[in-house]
Amino acid sequence: MTVESLKAEALQAAIERAGGAVELLRNSPIRPHTFPVAAEFTNWRTEQAAWREGCALLDQSHHMTDLYISGPDAFRLLMDHGINSFKDFTPGKAKQYVAVNPEGYFIGDAVLFYLDEESFDLVGHPMVHNWLQYKAAAGDYDVRLERDENSYDRQAGLPPRVYRYELQGPTAVEVLEAATGQPVPEVKFFHMIDVTIAGKRVRGLRHGMAGQPGFELFGPWEEGEDVLAALLEAGQGHGLVRAGAKAYSTANLESAWIPSPMPAIFSENLRDYRAWLDVKEMGSLGGSMDSQDVQDYYVTPYDIGYGRLIAFDHEFVGREALENIADRPHREKVTLVWNSDDVTDAIGSLYRPGTPAKYIEMPKARYALFQIDQVLKDGERVGLSMDAGYIANEHLMISLASLDAELSEPGTEVTVLWGEKENSAKPTVEKHRQVAIRATVASAPYAAFARDTYRKG
Repeated sequence: MTVESLKAEALQAAIERAGGAVELLRNSPIRPHTFPVAAEFTNWRTEQAAWREGCALLDQSHHMTDLYISGPDAFRLLMDHGINSFKDFTPGKAKQYVAVNPEGYFIGDAVLFYLDEESFDLVGHPMVHNWLQYKAAAGDYDVRLERDENSYDRQAGLPPRVYRYELQGPTAVEVLEAATGQPVPEVKFFHMIDVTIAGKRVRGLRHGMAGQPGFELFGPWEEGEDVLAALLEAGQGHGLVRAGAKAYSTANLESAWIPSPMPAIFSENLRDYRAWLDVKEMGSLGGSMDSQDVQDYYVTPYDIGYGRLIAFDHEFVGREALENIADRPHREKVTLVWNSDDVTDAIGSLYRPGTPAKYIEMPKARYALFQIDQVLKDGERVGLSMDAGYIANEHLMISLASLDAELSEPGTEVTVLWGEKENSAKPTVEKHRQVAIRATVASAPYAAFARDTYRKG
């Protein structure tokens, strides 16, 4: 099976052809999410260090999908399918928008920008974009939808609609003030400001992908080069370092955002959605989790740290299901610190005779879009590890996981099972053997600043 063979085939038809959702995704030729920018500008270790010690400039213009939603019913469409509260949500603000299926399981999330009256931009992985597009088409909504694919999927030769540059790190405010020639206004987390850079109006979201102080700056694509040049000049003397795709791919590990849990779209009551959705919109499944029941891969918002976002102040798809489980025990989002001796032993197996462990890519160990590894305690599965990578700032391999609540206390010892039991047909998978890697539970976010400070205000 090739990527080309997946084109123009409905997801439901592909599932039936493959003999099940897990079988289809585990052998999918679709590679992990790509960041179509330079891999490194200096080296990824220095670039990781920049968001702790100075300021990293990350180019977000190319790897995310934008869904522009406008019209009289835009707000209602978003409310009907978002778990978030929309009270006091007004232009100039943003939120981490989360959608669930009717049973309360997670479908997807993205950053929702409230640009102007009746005008929104949903930015991120396309899982939640697809869901809203389907619901807009199937429901009675007076909305206009315009989709700008990421640069990997966009029609060749066409540029993005907007540029996005992230300034991240202790000196981010200094860089922005040098670029604007003005003090940066006081602004709360996930609120927007307008500034002028290189004579251009630039919108800035107070944000932080790596859990450090920062702003996401955006504007019309044709103005991006002038703005970028001004930022680079302003960054001289303030420790500004451009960060490439390798470093950027690990930023979420420090802020503890899990980028792509399995979307819960495989129940019988969503068959019509799967018949509408093109299979190429899905990704591949990798990791040691080997259940044939796709529901075993699902998570609820509570399981991945989004319980704080759920607001039962409006009707939305999945509300009743989430209300029914609100007071029950849930898995907890944690950081797992992998045992360094076990990691180096797994890497060392590449240099010894016999079948080695699954290759651990540096700095991001992801080899599928839905990277889901088993977390074990005394041989029993107690959770799912869903994203792993190396943090040069800590000299550690860590992963983000969802664990049974009773094992979520920092210091708890568990095991991550790395590699696939039966090697799949994914092009990213070589012949390998599974290995057990000891891990210690830690807080999420792992970095103390991200955990205690950067969302305040």
